[in-house]
Amino acid sequence: MLAHKGTQILQTARLTLRRFTVDDAESMYNNWANDERVTRYLTWRPHESPAATRQLLEQWCAIYEQPDKYNWAIEYEGEPIGNISVVRCDDKSERVDLGYCMGCAYWNRGLMTEAVKAVTDFLFSEVGVNRIEISHAVKNPASGRVAEKCGFRFEGTKREYYKTFAGEFLDISYRGLVRSDWQSK
Repeated sequence: MLAHKGTQILQTARLTLRRFTVDDAESMYNNWANDERVTRYLTWRPHESPAATRQLLEQWCAIYEQPDKYNWAIEYEGEPIGNISVVRCDDKSERVDLGYCMGCAYWNRGLMTEAVKAVTDFLFSEVGVNRIEISHAVKNPASGRVAEKCGFRFEGTKREYYKTFAGEFLDISYRGLVRSDWQSK
């Protein structure tokens, strides 16, 4: 049985992972939500305006009171630069799927790896999950490297599994980390 706690503040050496507020709309829009390089392999299109981002954040903020919802703003040097969230949760199997993205200006600094490790530790130690999964487009190997650095094992690829908003079919790789592997690190 999972012990849901909702989106809690998590601190790392360089990051604060926290709940979004609607006041984050401008930063989110400017730092990653409007950038096709960021959204190219994701499930959503680049935002058309800060107003569209604000509307999304209003929806996200409205569900924070539900203890089984997890969606963190990744804050670096006082600025939201990306997000990490539980995109699917299976209470019966004590399993969650993580999704994440970050502005291009912050890539290749180890920041996402730091965020994934913090969320992984929280989900295993505080929420009590037994398994965490991360999937990514094969054409986005950097996302896979983040998962690998965090101890997630490659488990396979589904061919032409996902169709992007641009109409491209993508192969999707799957990685998983189970409690026993996390405990032995």
